[in-house]
Amino acid sequence: MLTPRKKRRWLTFSAVITALLLLCCCGCGSFVAHRIVQAPNSYPDWFAPDAPVTLGFSAGFLTNFHAHFVQVGPPDAKLRYRIINPADYHFTSTRSNWTAHGRTEFEFNFNATIPAATNQWTLSPRGTVVLLHGYGLAQFSMAPWAIRLAEQGWRCVLVDLRGHGKSTGDKIFFGIRETNDLSRLLDVLETDHQLALPVAVMGESYGAAVGLRWAGVEPRVKSTVAIAPFVVLSNAVMNIRRDYVGWMPAFIVRAGAAKIPYVIGVEPGALDSTYVLRQHPVKALIIKGGMDTIMPDDEMGTLFKLTLPGSKLVSVPLGTHESVTYFFDVLDGPVSEWLNGIKSTD
Repeated sequence: MLTPRKKRRWLTFSAVITALLLLCCCGCGSFVAHRIVQAPNSYPDWFAPDAPVTLGFSAGFLTNFHAHFVQVGPPDAKLRYRIINPADYHFTSTRSNWTAHGRTEFEFNFNATIPAATNQWTLSPRGTVVLLHGYGLAQFSMAPWAIRLAEQGWRCVLVDLRGHGKSTGDKIFFGIRETNDLSRLLDVLETDHQLALPVAVMGESYGAAVGLRWAGVEPRVKSTVAIAPFVVLSNAVMNIRRDYVGWMPAFIVRAGAAKIPYVIGVEPGALDSTYVLRQHPVKALIIKGGMDTIMPDDEMGTLFKLTLPGSKLVSVPLGTHESVTYFFDVLDGPVSEWLNGIKSTD
């Protein structure tokens, strides 16, 4: 039985960005930008401040699912991934929240039966869902969704994006290189007869932005679920400064955010999700938190208008940027309905 034996404050997109910016309070914009694109897994966990979200589940439960690695590039890197096959996991989730020191904190607990009995989809999955975590996170952050969706018949693939978790890579590219990485992963899954069609991608924050970019260029991806993707990257960085390190001079952070595209080697604005959808619009389920101050309503509304007809926008009224992913009581129905509507020929 998977039980919440260990609770830990996991790092989130905003917490890790904060840690990186704390390193750079005396540096120039280029130095700040280089630190932001440096592989998050090269920084010690203790450096980032606590995020206001606690995930409660057994810390080692993912070891029940074999870890695989795939060589990707350029630049060269190895991605770690795990396959969660359909089974009767008897997944449940609970949440609670409270106010401490002027901010809302959340605790989410998850239970499942592992190993699980087979179900009607175990030998013939409904399709494959690739799950992408946020900045500075790893597979564990999307593991609850992998278990839930696998229970509903989907073969789920949890990925450590380059520079995250146990994957390698010296820096991250905000989707510019990660799309090729993920397509290579699909190639390997197909070769290994592990790719059940149709394919969907589901991501949160950084992973959601990567997923939107990938869906626009990878024809095998037929459906997208994007939870609180960053819309304009520089705005997200500035909002993080405001919420987490308001004492830091804004001009330092703004200069660093402006330099990120140059460090990666793309034109200004090319990392924004608005740019991505203008170039390659996709149909997507967009999920936003009503209390999200990192990705505010006006920006999420702008992003949604750039999606293709048939897209859907779902708001979680109490969801913050750090917590919105785990509101299963609100999101389970819309996500399941969205994925169940996939057609291989869409």
